[in-house]
Amino acid sequence: MAIEANTVEETYAAMEKKLRGIVPDVELRYKAELVFEINQLKKERGAIILGHNYMEPALFHSMPDFVGDSLELSRKAAETDADPIVFCGVRFMAETAKILNPDKLVLLPAKVAGCSLAASITAQDVRDLKARFPGVPVVTYINTYADVKAESDICCTSGNASSIVESLKEDAVIFLPDEYLAANVAKETGKTIIFPTREPSVNPKPGIDYQMVGWHGRCEVHERFTVKDIENVRSQFPDVLVLAHPECSPEVVAASDFSSSTSKMTSYVQESDAPNYLLLTECSMGDNIAAENPGKEMVRLCSIRCPHMNEISLEDTLHALKADEQIIDVPEDIRIRALKSVQRMLEL
Repeated sequence: MAIEANTVEETYAAMEKKLRGIVPDVELRYKAELVFEINQLKKERGAIILGHNYMEPALFHSMPDFVGDSLELSRKAAETDADPIVFCGVRFMAETAKILNPDKLVLLPAKVAGCSLAASITAQDVRDLKARFPGVPVVTYINTYADVKAESDICCTSGNASSIVESLKEDAVIFLPDEYLAANVAKETGKTIIFPTREPSVNPKPGIDYQMVGWHGRCEVHERFTVKDIENVRSQFPDVLVLAHPECSPEVVAASDFSSSTSKMTSYVQESDAPNYLLLTECSMGDNIAAENPGKEMVRLCSIRCPHMNEISLEDTLHALKADEQIIDVPEDIRIRALKSVQRMLEL
């Protein structure tokens, strides 16, 4: 959350208290200057900064007005009166803020900050699927671009995906685009899922009973975690609790102790008495949880990082606020259609 400070030294002191042992002191001193300037400029402009749970610790714990997962930040974006909105996350998140706030300036402090999962599917792919499965509603993960949301009936996040699917009370749903999240939702809800090929001419075999239709998108971070990773850590820390993001494979989720959204993973650690935790998700989140829970040890597999989330920096955030660069725009015809699927999710 944003640091309230009147000087750079006060800013540094607050950051050092929170991040001692997590961020090197020399780095904290440099970043405290940037944080102080950002927070001053934010006040002058009446801006709001939203920070995803995957932001690096010096950013996450110093300047966002609100932090959280995709669902929580979508709600904050829908509720805010502030203008501009600076979204410290990846592009599809900033697009969602723009969908909900068409008259406000939305800034993304990075030139690209894409997402392998969002890039795995296009609006035309969704139209082709709807043509192959006419009348079947489309549930789309929030980790998609606006034009894909515009072709969908309702959005979901990793934390509410199962409840969204069950709320529709349909014989079948199309669930896009994450293959592993879809498989985990199917398992949790007791549904049979099929993954048809991307070729529009190829249809499922006759007689197959299914309730979910999936896609073959994957997160380039979460797909790399394995059951072997869990076994290796458990051999060193027998009492470790393993928390897996539901974008991990069903095998990894089954071998874990808990699986849900990043915010629910954070709450799980806060409410548990265990001394050691393995978080199978973006490494920065382990640092952020460790800063809030100094008596608990986060075991990190930090060879696996999200290159897109790591594009967001304090330097680029300051530049975005100063120059109004990296403005997020969504064509109005797409925005109006995408808004329906996002709002439907927020209303449930």
